[in-house]
Amino acid sequence: MHEAAPRGFVQRGENAVAILVLAAMALLPIVEIAGRAVAGRGISGSIVVVQHLTLWIAIVGAVLAARSDRLLALSTLRFLPSGLQRPVRVFTSALAAGIAASLCLASVELIVIERQASDLLAWGVPVWLALLVLPIGFAVIAGRLVWGAAPDARGRLMALAGLGIPVLLGLAPTSAAGPGVVFALCFAIVVATTLGMPIFTAIGGAALVLFWADGTPITAVPGETYRLTTSPMLPAIPLFALGGYLLAEGGASQRLTRLFTAVFGWMPGGLAIVTTVVLAFFTPLTGASGVTILSMGGLLLPMLVRAGYGERTSVGLVTVSGSIGLLFFPSLPVFLYGFYANQPFERLFVAGVIPGLLLVVVVAGWAAGQGWLGHATRTPFSAREAGAAVRESKWDLFLPVMVLGTIATGVATLVEAAALTVAYTLLVECVIHRGLRISVDIPRVAVECATLIGGFMIILSVALGFTNYLVIAEVPMRALGWAQTHIESPIVFLLALNVFLIVVGALMDIYSAIVVVVPLITPMAAAYGIDPLHLAIVFLANMELGYLMPPMGENLFLSAYRFDKPLTSIYRSTLPYTAILLIAVLLITYVPWLTLGLVEVAEAAGLLAPGH
Repeated sequence: MHEAAPRGFVQRGENAVAILVLAAMALLPIVEIAGRAVAGRGISGSIVVVQHLTLWIAIVGAVLAARSDRLLALSTLRFLPSGLQRPVRVFTSALAAGIAASLCLASVELIVIERQASDLLAWGVPVWLALLVLPIGFAVIAGRLVWGAAPDARGRLMALAGLGIPVLLGLAPTSAAGPGVVFALCFAIVVATTLGMPIFTAIGGAALVLFWADGTPITAVPGETYRLTTSPMLPAIPLFALGGYLLAEGGASQRLTRLFTAVFGWMPGGLAIVTTVVLAFFTPLTGASGVTILSMGGLLLPMLVRAGYGERTSVGLVTVSGSIGLLFFPSLPVFLYGFYANQPFERLFVAGVIPGLLLVVVVAGWAAGQGWLGHATRTPFSAREAGAAVRESKWDLFLPVMVLGTIATGVATLVEAAALTVAYTLLVECVIHRGLRISVDIPRVAVECATLIGGFMIILSVALGFTNYLVIAEVPMRALGWAQTHIESPIVFLLALNVFLIVVGALMDIYSAIVVVVPLITPMAAAYGIDPLHLAIVFLANMELGYLMPPMGENLFLSAYRFDKPLTSIYRSTLPYTAILLIAVLLITYVPWLTLGLVEVAEAAGLLAPGH
């Protein structure tokens, strides 16, 4: 009782910080819009504050994810024999805690440097004060990794030994970091990651080891993390994610399922088409395909089975449909890709329309065919029901129009449009439909959203350091030189790129892949004359396919967990879909018109600025 009370107080405090940060991120851009409309100017420094709050929500969200054991990791542990799970968990937790502790100490050193510099953020707030979230966050994460290593004191004490890692890094001279030592340390990180160590500690640990071996101060890693605050676009990611969560929790999925069922349910295999469209629609709203599978799989799978679809076909459809849709607005990976590849996000979304629809059509077509062959139940068309469904979901359908309209007309920037999305979804779900209660549901949804945001943005924060090392070590230039030496044809290069990206997608989450891989492949593709927009869609389409690739595709593990099925059963369920998606991805790769055709039309119509 006495132990639970302080723990509950700490958790409530963490929740409150996350809610306040998200609220400030949403409110300040809206005030900025209102200020320009009324007084001709906004609040001085507000955009800089919002950018720094992006760092805060990344770290605070990661703390929440560590609290609920939801830091992104490969889900291999639960599939190991029961006798191995405990020692493996202790080992991976010890190493992860040591890396988090090292990041904490490096962050402290960074704050000391920033405090001596005396730089100001905005409104008289010093930069070092905003950076305090780094060491505090990493310290809490390290503590929770130790605590979660085992349910008993013995296991936790063994995991506690991992906190000696920063001491060893500090005491060991750089001269001791020979190739053999670096290889052994990186190999241990790779093994631990394969066994379920959080991905952010894998990338952060690799960056720490490589910088240490190179003689560079390890403050370079949290120093690069601070770069999260330099992007005027990045705050849109957590804001769009929050808007998507509010829609999903408020019942938009049920309203749209009703609408699409009324429109498509009469067709042969109509429910399969509905399932594909609904999941593809919600994937970009929630920001992660796995979230779509976990949140909506329980609703759609029983509907498919009751309608007469085979269970294997149904499980495969839900798993695969939750993995497509990342090319559609407002997909967070597209925004992130645009940021790191220096490509306008509006051109990326236009380029992704036809390839995205192609992926949806081939998946829906296969599943609908299976339903037709199996004589699955159809829903008779009713004009009255269709009209009622349209009226009920009209506010959900208007959202993309509102967001794109404010951006296209110059009323709002991307971040401001994301903040308007949050305000709009609050109005729709709390006032119009009344599916959410402000005092009860909104805090819960905000904490859940912050946990998701932290789970992947903590990866971004440390991946920046790893990417910086790759640039310093001239890895992109060396990779380009190797490719040009061994690969002459752009066609062969694209084929090799497909294979490489599918493997990356099977082993890495899409956010860290964007940060780590995009700087490597961008100069290579340019050397072979590949259009950067085409490269972007090829990259994202392959990442979607990689989520489904055995043996390590992330969505395969999530589906096995959600539906309580053996992993081999999930492999068999998704195999036909994976095969047809592979064909579609090859078409996207080798028919550039699918990507560039609509962009050219939009440019000719004056809807897009000409590319450079």
